[in-house]
This record gives sequence, C-alpha cells and structure tokens, in this order.
Amino acid sequence: MTSLLHSITLRWRLALLSAGLTFLVLCVFALFIGQSTASRIRSDFRNEMNTAMHNLLASSNLTFTLQNNRFTIDKSTVRTYGASNDAAIRILDAHGNVIGDTENAPDFTKLGLKLGDSGQVGGYRVLTRNASVSINNSIFGAVAYVQYARKNGSVEASVHRVRVFLIFGVLVGAGLALLLALALARRALAPITRLTSTARDIARDRDPSRRVPIPDTDDEVAELATTLDEMLQSLEGAREEREAVLARQRQFVADASHELRTPLTSVLANLELLEEVLDGEPREAAQSALRSTQRMRRLVADLLLLARADAKREVPHEPTDLGRVLIDVASELGPVADDHDLSVDARRGIVEGARDELHRLALNLVGNAIAHTPPGTHVEARIETAGDVVRLVVSDDGPGVPEDLRDKVFDRFVRAEGDSGGSVGLGLSIVRAVARTHGGDVVLESPPEGGARFVVTLPAAPQNVAPPEAPDLTASAAPASAG
Repeated sequence: MTSLLHSITLRWRLALLSAGLTFLVLCVFALFIGQSTASRIRSDFRNEMNTAMHNLLASSNLTFTLQNNRFTIDKSTVRTYGASNDAAIRILDAHGNVIGDTENAPDFTKLGLKLGDSGQVGGYRVLTRNASVSINNSIFGAVAYVQYARKNGSVEASVHRVRVFLIFGVLVGAGLALLLALALARRALAPITRLTSTARDIARDRDPSRRVPIPDTDDEVAELATTLDEMLQSLEGAREEREAVLARQRQFVADASHELRTPLTSVLANLELLEEVLDGEPREAAQSALRSTQRMRRLVADLLLLARADAKREVPHEPTDLGRVLIDVASELGPVADDHDLSVDARRGIVEGARDELHRLALNLVGNAIAHTPPGTHVEARIETAGDVVRLVVSDDGPGVPEDLRDKVFDRFVRAEGDSGGSVGLGLSIVRAVARTHGGDVVLESPPEGGARFVVTLPAAPQNVAPPEAPDLTASAAPASAG
C-alpha cells in the first residue's frame, strides 16, 4: 500500500485526499438524510393509516348487510376507506370468525398475525381496533375487531428510491470533487512544475547560471523558488571561483613543468657525465642521483601532459603506427621484465595521434602490468583492428585490480594499498587522458580466468593515410616474447 502511494503523483494524492474527505462528508450527510427521510415517509404512512382507522371507526357507515348468507360492508365505506388507497378492511368476532370484509382481503390470522394485534404481515401493515358494528341496522351484540390494512410496498419503494438517489448523489458529488480537486491541484502545483522543469534542464545542461521562474505571489512556492534561485547563484559563483582556481593551478603546473625540463635536462647530462668518470662509492652515488633525476623528469613530463589535457591543448597529430609504438615500448621495458613472461603481438594499426603521447600511453599500461604483478606473471600486449577502430589490449594473469579500486583506478594519485614500487598514481590517469585527447577511451575488464585487462580503443586513421615511415611489420604479427 505504501509503495502504491509513493508511485502516485502529488497532484493525484491531493485530489484523492480531497475527494475522499468529500465522499466521507457526503456519506454522513446521506446517511442522516436517508434515515430521516425514510423515518418521515414511514411515519406519514402510519399517521395516514391511524387517521383512516379513526375516521372509519367514528363514521356511522360501518354497517353490514346480510345477503345470501354473507355479510358485506357498506359500499360507501369501501369507496371512502378502501378503494382509494387499495386498503383492506375486515371485521372479526371475538373468535376470529369473519363477520365481513372487502373483496380480496387477505386472512391476516393465517398469515401469522394474532387476533387483536397490529403489525406487518404479508406485505401489509395492519391496524386492529375494537369496535361496535351494526348488521342490517342492528347493533352487533358481541365484541368485534376491525382490521384496516394497506400494502407497505409503495412506502418501501419510496424509501428505496430516496436511498438510490442519495447514493447516486454521493458518487456524483465525490466524482465532481475529484475533478475539481485535480484542476485546483494542477493550478496550485503549476509553479512547482515549472521549477521542476527548470531544475531538470539545469541538471541536464549543468548550467547553474540559468534562473528559475519566481511566481508573483507571496506564498511558500514563491519562497521556495527564491531560495532555489539564490542557491543557483551561489553555486554559479562557487563554480566560477573553482574554475578560476583550477585554471591557475593548471597554468602553474604547466609553467612549472615546462620550466623544470631545462634544468633537469642539464642535471641529467651532468650526472651521466659524472657516472662515466667516477669510480667506487662516488659512482654509486651519481647513479642513485641519476635514477632519482630520471624519475623526476618522468614525473614532470607526466604533469605537463596532464596539464595540456586539462587545458585541452593538443600537440599536432599525424598518422602513427600503434604496432611500431608497442614494439618500441617492449624493447624499452624488456630489461626490467626479466622476471615476467612478456609477449607482444604488434599488428599494424594506424591512428591519428602524437607519437610521444601514444608511446607514454603504451609504456604506462605495460609498465603498470609488470610493476603490479608478482614474478612469473604472464603479461600480454597486442594490437587489434576492427572496422574503424584500433585497440591496444594489455592483459595479465596476476591478482587483478582490488574491488575497492575499480571505480577510481583511473583517478589521479590513486595507489593500491601496499604499493612499494615508487608509483605516484599518475600512470593510468595519463593513459585515460591520452586516449581521450585522441578521440578514444580506456576501460578495465576482469577476464573470467582472472587477472586484469585494459583495453584502449582509438579511432583508426583513414585508409588512404599512411605514416611517414611505414615499415613492414608482418613479421611482428606473431607473438614475440621478451624476458
């Protein structure tokens, strides 16, 4: 019942509530009027019978004539008290024997009415009174009972018609109340409907700069509309402030990353030179500093790439063979994948893109699979072409991505618990940023056999476009193993 009420709109709930209250009020009114009217009709009927009986007994025409061994009531009495309202008159002696009666008068004693009693029997209401009657102008010497009866069917029919009319009136009144309540509810809720429509448009367009319609009334709906409008203005101001702060942050990151590249390059060159000329412990210190500086350079490059993606600044794209990019990545990662079984299927797949960014995408995916799986894990990277898309699929048979990280694995600075590989949590963020700036996307899949599978889908370059250097990679179509 509760779920049914929740599925009904507020307009219908208000209308049904109003119609229900109206129905209850009309039912109480109809019950009172019906009972009063029925009692009045029956009371009038009894009063008419009592009056008729009184007049009958008071008249001097209650006489009988003995003809052919049968007593008959005077015709004028029958016309006055019987024929006009289809009444029956019977005269009984003290033993219940019929002295005289009107034509077709029922035997009420046989129908169950005791001698001398009044009541309802056989569809008649019967009044019984003691009376003195005359036969052939002679006073009847014994006690006589006069029974005056009328059918009560017409009375009950009148009561029934009144009840039907009242029931019909209650139903019609409740129906009219429902229609009127619907119209009033629709009119009353029209401002809220407009507010809902505007709020839905704002939610769809994500544009809090729009204003909501404010009714020209001084009621609760106008107060709600004003409050919503003020809230939207506050949200718009907060959004503008946030976007300004984010824009400054992106610009700072981009500028800082760009400015750090030159000194880092100089530091790297000097450290490489020191590594070549030093021996012993100084050489080991120079190598450690060189590794840290190389890691810092990669981090700066990652931040610069993400800053460009946030600012929607794209580097020039050109036809690029994603298979050749994957071969270069496998060659770069081969020395660090000695404890993994790395296989590469570098089919030819031409896309429009920036080679350096696509290299970073593939390097991060394959490197991520190697860094976050135990030794001996099989890591596979392959290129697939299907119609107008090219896919880079990197899968492994390791433990897979934890369930609590699946929804945020592509977010920035997200690291798995216990990650000790020196990651800062930007690798998969860069993969998604590069994929999207190239018109594609990346998804994480969970193969039935276990492990993790990352699938990057990019639009293929037109068939008549070839990369500047398109080497024959037919030989690399078969899986190649590294490590």
